[in-house]
Amino acid sequence: MPHFASDKQIIQPFALVGRISLNILGEAGAMCIFLFEAILHVFSSLSIFPKIIKELYFIGVRSITVISLIGVFTGMVIGLQTYYALSKFGSEGFLGAAVALSLVRELGPVLTAIMLTGRAGSSMTAEIGVMRISEQIDALELMDINPINYLVSPKLIASLISFPILTALFDLIGIVGGYITGVALLGGNSGVYFHRVYTSLSWEDISAGFAKSLVFAVLVCTVCCFQGYFTHFRKDGKGPEGVSQATTTAVVMSCVMVLVSDYILTSLLF
Repeated sequence: MPHFASDKQIIQPFALVGRISLNILGEAGAMCIFLFEAILHVFSSLSIFPKIIKELYFIGVRSITVISLIGVFTGMVIGLQTYYALSKFGSEGFLGAAVALSLVRELGPVLTAIMLTGRAGSSMTAEIGVMRISEQIDALELMDINPINYLVSPKLIASLISFPILTALFDLIGIVGGYITGVALLGGNSGVYFHRVYTSLSWEDISAGFAKSLVFAVLVCTVCCFQGYFTHFRKDGKGPEGVSQATTTAVVMSCVMVLVSDYILTSLLF
C-alpha cells in the first residue's frame, strides 16, 4: 500500500518558513521603533551634548589609527592587483582612476563600517548589555532618566558624524596606498596617477559614498544598541553569557546588514 505523507508533514516546512519570517519582521519592526525613539529624544534635552562629545572621542578619534592602517593596506593591494591587470592591456595610466573609484564608491564606506562595527559597535552592545544585567538601566528609569536618551541618542549622533569623516579618511589614505604601490614601487607615472584620480571622480561618486556611510552609521548603531538594550530577553544565555551572545549577534547582524544595504544602495545610486 503506497505511503502518503500526512498533512502535518506537508505543512511543516511552510510553517517553519512562516515562523522565521514573522520573527525577522517582528525584530525589524522593534528596531525601527527603537530607532525612532532614539531620534525623538535627540532634541529633548541639552544635557545630551557632553555625552555626544564623549562618544565622538570613543567612536571617531580612537578609530583613526585602525582606519588609517586598513586604508593604506587596502589601497596598496588594490594598486598592486589593478596595476598587473591594466598592464596586460597597456593601460597602466588608468591606475589612479581604478583605485579612486573602487575606494570612494564601495570599499571606503563598506570597510570603514565593518571596522567600526568590530571596534565601536561591539563595545556599544557590551556596555549597554552590562548596564541592563546589572540593573543600572532600571535605576535610570527609577530616577526618571530616559535610558534611550541617556545611552542611545548620543551614540547615534556621534556615529552619524564619525562614519562619514572616517570614510573620507579611509578613501584619502587608500589613494595614497595605491600611489605607493603603483608609482613608488612599480614605477608608474606620478602626474598621470593623480590626474586620473582628479578627473575620474565626480561629485555624484563622492556624495553617494557619504550617503552610504550615513546609512551604515544608522544601521550599525541601531543594531548594536538594540541587542545590548534587550539582552535580558535573550533565550540563548543569561547574565554575562547573554551579553557575550548579544555582542556576537550584533556584530554579525551589523556586517550582514551593511553588505545587503550596500548592494541595494549601489543599485539605486549608480
